[in-house]
Amino acid sequence: MIFHKTPVEGARLIELEKRGDDRGFFARAFCENEFANEGLVSRFVQVNNSLSSKKGTLRGMHYQMAPHGEVKLVRCIRGALWDAILDLRPQSPTYLKWFGAELSAENRLAMYVPRGFAHAILTLTEDTEALYLVSDFYAPQSERGIRWNDPKFGVEWPIEPQEISDKDAAWPDFDPEFHGVESFRSLG
Repeated sequence: MIFHKTPVEGARLIELEKRGDDRGFFARAFCENEFANEGLVSRFVQVNNSLSSKKGTLRGMHYQMAPHGEVKLVRCIRGALWDAILDLRPQSPTYLKWFGAELSAENRLAMYVPRGFAHAILTLTEDTEALYLVSDFYAPQSERGIRWNDPKFGVEWPIEPQEISDKDAAWPDFDPEFHGVESFRSLG
């Protein structure tokens, strides 16, 4: 695997290191040792799969407050999506900064999302499927979200979202107290 740093502290875009011949290629999509050597979390407790049938479907921006903060490793396995992350760690040098990248079945990139980040996907094609590993179990009492178009962050979405759940559309403007960012203070 090839680990690329991103403009937000601690996040990575991960490229497959392909070994190929006339049959195709082989590559590791995850290796505990390689992740640990990069200083990344290497223990995951769930693998989640999402399918969005319509182009322009937005899921997010979601996260869980500490102590249930999640690390995610996100890969698109069918179609294409735009993966957006937002640093919510108050002591981080990139606090409240965002980054986004296209993940697709074709480019086989993965996004490593550290604890203390909000995360969203926006589908760029019909029938887009994502597979992601998560480091902590879902804890509904710790769930929070940031509205996708909160002007405080100015996330530049590649297309206008067409499908958004009522829950995701209703997240309030950013408020550090409501959003529980102090719970991430030690992660910066």
